[in-house]
Amino acid sequence: MIESADLPRTLPIFPLPGALLLPRARLPLHIFEPRYRAMVAACLATPHRMIGMIQPAAGPESRERRLHSIGCAGRLTGFSETEDGRYLITLSGISRYRVVRETTEGTPYRTVEASWEGFERDLGPQEEDQGFCRKSFLSLLSRFFEHQSLSTDWDTLKEAEDELLINSLSMLCPFEPEEKQALLEAPSLDTRRETLVTLIEFALRGGSGEELLQ
Repeated sequence: MIESADLPRTLPIFPLPGALLLPRARLPLHIFEPRYRAMVAACLATPHRMIGMIQPAAGPESRERRLHSIGCAGRLTGFSETEDGRYLITLSGISRYRVVRETTEGTPYRTVEASWEGFERDLGPQEEDQGFCRKSFLSLLSRFFEHQSLSTDWDTLKEAEDELLINSLSMLCPFEPEEKQALLEAPSLDTRRETLVTLIEFALRGGSGEELLQ
């Protein structure tokens, strides 16, 4: 277990639109750009082995796009290298953080000063959602998966613990980057589930404000 005293003040960041990492969840990544291969190599040499995932803010494409203020840091817990020098890694979500300022200097990848204040719950035990009605949620989810032509192991979903289910769906469902950011910034598991339901219902309406058909 990582404690607050172990969290680094400076983080290398990986701005990747649509890639969401949440505390206590895992995110596999394929690293092929030279600057991010350098980032992974440098990360492996640190005691904390942490990388900050973060969403670029909406706007024109550029190498140094403006960032959202909140991201989630993950510890590098899985690593393999291909013959042509690419990396396949797994990040295990540790805690969300707030960007204080960008500190990039002398590295091909971006770094930030991170504040962990306000995210102490992320370092604790997994959350429960006391207001979660699994039956109605899975019914809505079934309609969404059919609408999106997605498939899943429904037996596994039915047995998954609340946090694993809600966070995994938040990470994997095909939402827009700004919608993923809203899921990241949800202050608790129940508000993340409410946000997730709202996004699913919006998608089932075809992105319109019309009333959802029952």
